[in-house]
This record gives sequence, C-alpha cells and structure tokens, in this order.
Amino acid sequence: MIVPSLDLKAQYRSIKEEIDRKLLEVVANQGFILGPEVEALEKEIAGRSGARFAVGVSSGSDAQILSLMALGIGPGDAVVTTPFTFFSTAGVIARLGARPVFCDIDETTCNLDPARLEEVLAGRSRLAAGAKIKAVVPVHLYGQCADMDRILESAGRRGLPVVEDAAQAIGTDYPSALGVKKAGALGRCGFFSFYPTKNLGGYGDGGMILTDDEALGAKLRTLRVHGERERYYYDELGGNFRLDAIQAAVLRVKLRHLDGWQDARRAKAAIYDRALEDAGLVEDGAVRIPRAVYRGSGAPNFHTYHQYVIRARRRDELKEFLRSRGVGSMIYYPLPLHVQKCFAGLGYKEGDFPRAEQAAREVLALPMYPELNREQQDQVVASIREFYRRTP
Repeated sequence: MIVPSLDLKAQYRSIKEEIDRKLLEVVANQGFILGPEVEALEKEIAGRSGARFAVGVSSGSDAQILSLMALGIGPGDAVVTTPFTFFSTAGVIARLGARPVFCDIDETTCNLDPARLEEVLAGRSRLAAGAKIKAVVPVHLYGQCADMDRILESAGRRGLPVVEDAAQAIGTDYPSALGVKKAGALGRCGFFSFYPTKNLGGYGDGGMILTDDEALGAKLRTLRVHGERERYYYDELGGNFRLDAIQAAVLRVKLRHLDGWQDARRAKAAIYDRALEDAGLVEDGAVRIPRAVYRGSGAPNFHTYHQYVIRARRRDELKEFLRSRGVGSMIYYPLPLHVQKCFAGLGYKEGDFPRAEQAAREVLALPMYPELNREQQDQVVASIREFYRRTP
C-alpha cells in the first residue's frame, strides 16, 4: 500500500460537486480578478479570524512583501525573524533591500524563541550588531502559534510592529493573556498562504493579509493594485498583488469544510502520538513526537497540524527506508536560512543558531491530511518500527 505525504485528489473527490459548480459560476460571470468572490472571501476570513480587515492577494510571499512595503520597510532597515522556516520569510525581507536578522528557535516548538528575540532587540547579540531593526516576523510553524504574548511584549516596548507569518496556521488558536485569539490577528498584521498544500489551499497561488488598522488596510488595498487610488491615478509605487476570483471561489467552498478538516488533523495526530508511543519508539529515543504546547489551555484549535513533524534519530536513513516501503515523508527544512548560499553576505556561519541547525538534522514530516485513514497510519508506524528494529 502506498501512503503519500499528501493526497489532494482525495480531498477533491469529497467536494467535487461543490467545487465544479462554483468554478462554472465564475467562468459564466467572466470576472476573474478581484471582484465579488474575493470581497466575500475577505469578509469570511476576517470574520472567522477576529480581524477587522482582510486583503486578498496573489500569494503568501506577496502577502508578506506587501505587508512590509505598507509598513515602510526598505533599504537600510533590519527585520528579525527565524532561520528555521520557508525561504520566502527571509527572502522577502532581502528583496526589499532590508537585512534579515535571525535569532534561534524554541527547542520544543521550532518557533521563534522569545528569550533569544529579547537578546537581539536589547542589543545583547553580537549577531545583530549595528542592525536598525524596524519589525519582527515570527512564524507559526507547522500549525502551532509562536509564544506571541512574549514576542508582542518585547517588540511593543520598542515600538516595533509584529507581522505574523501564519502561512501554515490558518484557524490556529493562541491562548493569549486577553483570551483566545486567532493566528494572523495578533500582530500589527498577519498573513496566510493559500498554496494548494496548505490546510486551506487553492487551485493555484493565493494569500491574504489581516489587520485591525484601518489606515494600514486601506494602504494594502492601494498597493496591491500598483498604488492606484482611482483608475490610472497612482499616489505610490505598489505592485500587481491581486487575488484571482477563481482562487477565491475555490477557497470559499473549502472554507465551509475547514473546521472539520482541522478536527480530523488533530485526531490523526493523536493516533500517531499513541501509536508511536505504544511501539516503544518514543521511550527508546528513536523518535520524538511533536508537543502541542497549548493543549489544555482552553484554545480549541491549539494546533492545526499543517504538518505532523517528528524528530528522528538517523533521519535521512529513515526517510529513505520509508520511501522503499511506499511511505511518503518530507523534510521541512533541511538547511537553515542563515547557512543558505544566497544569504552568505549576511555574515552568519554554522554554529550561530544551534537549535535551528539541530532541528534541520532531525525533523521529518509524516503523511498528514484529513483523508488519511487508520490503515495508512498503521503502515507508517509499522515501517518506522521496522527500520529501528533492523538498524537500532
């Protein structure tokens, strides 16, 4: 039996009639860029997230670049973020002519470590010497929120905006000191990605920015259409960051199913947890299961498991063995950003962020999607157990 890392065809089969009908509506209406479908999606996402405003854009990466543009980030500025994330989190900062400043991650969650962030912002880190820090971009990795209370407090004391990279965490709850809040609606602004593999994925690229700041929301809307304030009149230099109506239509259909899909992901994560423990793989140190740090906090969606990521001994060998048994797996991410070739000019070196580097050597994402069945999960766990029994 083949167990793919992700099976989008299975999801499509479950909602085929709804999707096909909606797509035909868009084609019949012949309105393909922005328009009523995008506006409706914006209202629905904002309402579910508890944000005042939502701005649909062309991708998750474009959502970040537009957010930073609207906040005035540019050459000579620095933005603090994590080195253990998808490339665009830091790539977008560099693309604007600003400097990515990295700080290490929390060993348990792989999210930005608030203690290390405080060191950077307080000027106690040699790795950030001379940086003119203008913003902080935490990432809610794998579907679990970073420690936002501490991050917001540290940045807020210095008047720095926090831009949440919630690309992997739509619908995720965070138990803040002021009550349960949604990922993306905690900072000055936050953004989602609707890349097809996401928990809420389109049939192409797409993204969205949330904010409670009315002026910022208006600026985002202007900048996403080249800076146009009215037809063919431009007050600012923006870009083409518009969301397609077809993507919005698909996402509106899927949004109706998202809560059930998130519940299914948590249920399947619990099955993995128990099965890996029952197999003795956790006790003997072969693997470490992901820890949901907000479980029991009163936050219903304490983790939405965009990925179910274990830490594995002899990870690369295990991955190859799983492949030989028909089990898909992925590494998110194999090389931290501070040692990527394209960032060599920043002056970082191996050893600067040991937690991120260790995570990159150990993390392995097991198959995770709502349609994954128990037989498939049993095969995944049995294959892992077989590997460590053969080569302890």
